[in-house]
Order: sequence, then C-alpha cells, then structure tokens
Amino acid sequence: MTSAADSSGVKPPASADGTQLVHVGRQPIFDEHGDVVAYELLFRGSIDAVAAGRQDTYATSTVMVNAFTEFGIREVAGDRLCFINLTREFLAGELALPFGPAQVVLEVLETVDIDDEVIAGITALSEAGYRIALDDFVWGSGHEKLFGIASYVKLDLLDGDLTRLDEVVAACRQYPGIKLVAERLETPEQLAIAARYGMELRQGYALSHPQVLTMASLSPSRLRRLELVGALSAADPDLRRIVSIIASDPPLALRVLRASNSAAAGLANRVSSVRQAVVMIGLPHIRQWATLMVLDELSGATDEHMLGVLTRARLCENIATWFGAPSDAAFMVGVISGVGRLLSISPAAMAEQFPLAPQVVAALTEGNGRLGRVLRAVDAYENGEFGTFDLAGQYMDAVRWSTRALDASNRLAAAV
Repeated sequence: MTSAADSSGVKPPASADGTQLVHVGRQPIFDEHGDVVAYELLFRGSIDAVAAGRQDTYATSTVMVNAFTEFGIREVAGDRLCFINLTREFLAGELALPFGPAQVVLEVLETVDIDDEVIAGITALSEAGYRIALDDFVWGSGHEKLFGIASYVKLDLLDGDLTRLDEVVAACRQYPGIKLVAERLETPEQLAIAARYGMELRQGYALSHPQVLTMASLSPSRLRRLELVGALSAADPDLRRIVSIIASDPPLALRVLRASNSAAAGLANRVSSVRQAVVMIGLPHIRQWATLMVLDELSGATDEHMLGVLTRARLCENIATWFGAPSDAAFMVGVISGVGRLLSISPAAMAEQFPLAPQVVAALTEGNGRLGRVLRAVDAYENGEFGTFDLAGQYMDAVRWSTRALDASNRLAAAV
C-alpha cells in the first residue's frame, strides 16, 4: 500500500477509519569496520519515494515529528546516533529544537549561508551539547568557519571536487575533534578513496540504500495544536489546562507519550498519566513539539472516531474509583487501547511504544490489576455484556463530555 503524497510533501487526507500513513527515511552510516553506528534521517513523502523532494523547514519538522513522536526514536534508531538536516530557522535559533542532544547530530545543510547570526546560533547549540556536522562540505563556502565546533565533516565523493580533497582533508585533520564522513559512495573506487584517506565513517548506495519506515497514524487536529501552542505561550502557563488540552485529543496524547519515551530513556521513571508525561518532558519541550506539529500540517482524524476514543477514555476515568484505580491513569489506558483499536494494533504492541508504569502495562497487555479491571468492565459494556456493573449513567456522562469537547473545538474552529 502506498501513500498518495507526492514529492512536494502534500499529505493525503485521512482514510475512512481516521488513519493515514506517515513515513521517515533512514540511511545507515557505517564505521571503517562495516558496523552501523548511526542513521541519517530523511524526509520521505511516501513509502516508495527514493528522494526527499524538498529540504525546507516543513521537511525538517516532519522528520522530527514523525521520528520522535510517531515511531519513537528508539524504534527508528535504537541506541545509535541520528543525523538530522537542519535549515537556517533551526540553526539560527528562530525555531527551537524539542529534543536534547543525547542521540542527535545536527547537520548544517550546504545551502545555509554562514553569517554571524547562524554562527552564533550554532555555537549556542554546540555549547548546549549538540554535535554538529557539516553536510556536503565545499571548501570556500564559508562552512569552514565552523571547523572549531564541528564534530563531523561530510565529503561528497560522487559529485564533490576531488581535486581539492588533499587540501580539505588536511585542513580537517588540524582539528582533532572532527571525524570525516565519506558520503554518496556508489562505486568500489569511491570506497577505496574513503579508505585511503582514513575517513572514519562511510555512507552511500554502495553500502546501503535508504529505507523508508511507514506506519499508520492518527494525527492531532491542527486546531488542537494551535490551542496548545496558545496555552503554552502564556506568561504563566496553566499546567492543568495544558494537560486537559493534550488529554482531550487522543493522537496528541499519544505523541506526547512517545516524546516522553526519549526523555525517560535510561531512567527508572515510567509514566502513568498524561500529566506525568508532560512534567517529564517539560513545558519548554512540549511547546517546541507543538510548534513543530503546527508546521507539520498533518490532517486530523474524523470527529466520529475521536468521539469514540474520547468516550471510552472518559468512561474508564468515570469508573476508576469503583476499582480503586487512579482516574488519570484510567483515562490513559482508555486512550491507548482506543487508538490501538482504530489502528488495528494490539494493546500489547501499543504498550511497547511508551515508557509506561508497570500497572498500566499489566492492564493493557493482560487485563490485570485495578486498571485492568477498569478496562475489562468497559470492554464488557461496549460489547453489550452488561454483567455486574451498570455503566449506563457513566457512559452517558462520557458521551456528553466528549461531545462538548468536540463541539467546543468546532466552535473555536469556526471563529478562527
């Protein structure tokens, strides 16, 4: 199955079940021993795209959003580094990066003019711990001004000017912190050149073509993202309102949970509510993700599907106290299990994508614990197996709450 998106990056509308396909390309980067040590993440508009088609802020934002909040960076790259192309807006600090420096290398595109503003921005990123790579380096382009803070210099051995290769390599070797990346390797001769010059890393079709990773996704509505950006931009952001906005839009809540996965890496912390995920990521990073999602311009799921997931989540929340379960965690398991149904993904597979607390995982995968009893009761009611508990009143409250939430969003949309 292929997407209808073209190379310009125009997204297809959501399908009848409220889902659409999202994509990210990745090309392995090898060391001199042939081991994969990193991936370059690439914009791809469809599953069968062989080139990015664009290298603008939209493409960069889409790669970030898809890699970190749709797939999850651990799914995309494991524990390896990720090279991500950045446009001027990110390098100069006009747009903030929503992730920390631990697993990324920021590539300065060859099309970026290296002026004082860009140098200041890249210097600040370097001082914050981000590694910098100079993409498709050309001697005399001005990018050599960044040698003092660069960790990688990428040299095009296919279309680059090889007559100046001795000079470029010698200049780079004056900086012990720089590793050379031989890129666009397509022939045995080019591989031999990389070996002869002792280039530490290699990338190109002779070693591996890019892969396109694809998955079905529900996307948060543009309105909800704009509302979240507004709430986060207040002088004194209201955490309760921010959590409420995120929790009321299931796809947005799942993206926040996936983003928290990278924040939780290496920690014992596991989240059991949207609020904990927001606190773990931090409001500044939530604001940056929301901004990128606005740039990403993905289409949203239908009101009908959102109403179903929200009603399920609210019903879980409404009856949580009957089983001694925390209401916010019950809402979360309702969202995750409801979205999983829409995407035809099992609760166990959904649970693997997030840094969830053990009791949440047990509820989703085995139906165990107090949260598991909540889910079993809701499942039974939705399947017409009314059993011991009469949930009619709680269900009607959930429908009214979900309907009001969607109606409020639609009224706000009409006023925008």
